[in-house]
Amino acid sequence: MRLIIFFLFANFLYGANVETISVFSLSMNKQIKNLVITPDQYEDISLASVYLLHGAGGSYLDWNTKVQGLEQYCDKFNIILICPDGGGNSWYFDSPIDSNYRYETYICKELVDFIDNKYLTKKDPKFRAISGLSMGGHGALYLSIKNQNIFGLAGSMSGGLDIRGFSNNWNLSDRLGNIKVNSKNWENNTVIKLIDRFKIKNLKLIIDCGKDDFFLDVNNAFHNKLIRKEINHIYKIKEGKHNWVYWRESVFEHLNFFTENFNKNL
Repeated sequence: MRLIIFFLFANFLYGANVETISVFSLSMNKQIKNLVITPDQYEDISLASVYLLHGAGGSYLDWNTKVQGLEQYCDKFNIILICPDGGGNSWYFDSPIDSNYRYETYICKELVDFIDNKYLTKKDPKFRAISGLSMGGHGALYLSIKNQNIFGLAGSMSGGLDIRGFSNNWNLSDRLGNIKVNSKNWENNTVIKLIDRFKIKNLKLIIDCGKDDFFLDVNNAFHNKLIRKEINHIYKIKEGKHNWVYWRESVFEHLNFFTENFNKNL
């Protein structure tokens, strides 16, 4: 009986709230689902927020259904976690050829505004982070570099950080056009080229990739470019492949990096 009581009490201690919210996107004229995890008690204090982006072909449910411990993490460290739906294969930019895919506008304007109005969040970029896996890793760095007034911290796990070498994959040509005909679209929307157009000032970055991941070369290239540009960042090559075994561990490294910086900024 004592063991049962203790187990119930332990669960009570970590009573994070998980809800699916639907946000109407004016830019795309549709409802978009998002998963939001909030700590059990936060009504009287504004909290930092972390946006987690899924990979190609995934959905807003992926992070919480495939990773154990996110609810407990939010409860223990008093953060709000938001998992947007990225439309399957949006790559999280505003498509220059398809107005049905305007996910930079959706996340950085419509969703952030909705979250900040509905929940008690700290509005300063120093307390708002974004990360993701694969397509979401590209998206997190892309969105944060272009919108440093919104996100002050960003991460990428196994990110496709240069999409130009994958023009036949993941519906990318449907978003950007044929790479030979529309090369400027590809140049303007691959994150590795953004470093040439946007100055990174206070954005704190954490990037990692598995040593057996097919995106390792583009991650190494991105890392080396950050070094040449003298942009501070954390970069790790770890054991692992492009799969959930890797991301289940990596996501908590990113969350720890974010929460440590949130605490420093208090």
